[in-house]
Amino acid sequence: MEPHTLTPLIQRFIMHFGEMGSRWGINRTVGQIYALLYISGRALNADEIADYLSFSRSNVSMGLKELQSWRLVKLLHRPNDRREYFEPPGDIWDIFKALLEERRRREIEPTLSMLRDALLEAPASADDKAAQKRMREMYELIELSSSWFDEVQRLQPETLVSLMKMGAKVKKLLDVREKFRFGGKDGTADGDAAAQEKNDKTDKIGRE
Repeated sequence: MEPHTLTPLIQRFIMHFGEMGSRWGINRTVGQIYALLYISGRALNADEIADYLSFSRSNVSMGLKELQSWRLVKLLHRPNDRREYFEPPGDIWDIFKALLEERRRREIEPTLSMLRDALLEAPASADDKAAQKRMREMYELIELSSSWFDEVQRLQPETLVSLMKMGAKVKKLLDVREKFRFGGKDGTADGDAAAQEKNDKTDKIGRE
């Protein structure tokens, strides 16, 4: 990018991320600052960001603090330069994982904490007991998803890409596993149920 100028293409990219910011839990200014840092290909200081986006210096400072709290930008210093520079993580997968981790910390973990406390309470009525049953189902699903996310986080980017590219192949693999698991005439759970029904009829005839 030329100093303090943005092409129409880059402007469109930045504006889009500003609009998307509210859906991710950040405001439009923060979304645009992040988009600029990501697309620029180099570290920028707050004054440069303010010039590029025509934002006030105070808005830029607040936006950078928000991005730092999300761990979506890194603070850098240069020799003989007292200004602070900022850039996003170099690997796109690091950005993706940082965003997911922060969403979980801010949104998922408080929900899990609330559900744990609610499930430890003694139900005061039949309605409470029924509500706790539903809460337990929600808790187990979220906990399972969190455990899966932890496992995914440990994967190398190359392995994660390969896993995502498998797509429908994963479902086919699981379908094959289920067939071996249930057995039966046709290799499915329905086949297993049919075989059981046949055995029941044979026993009934024998008893008659």
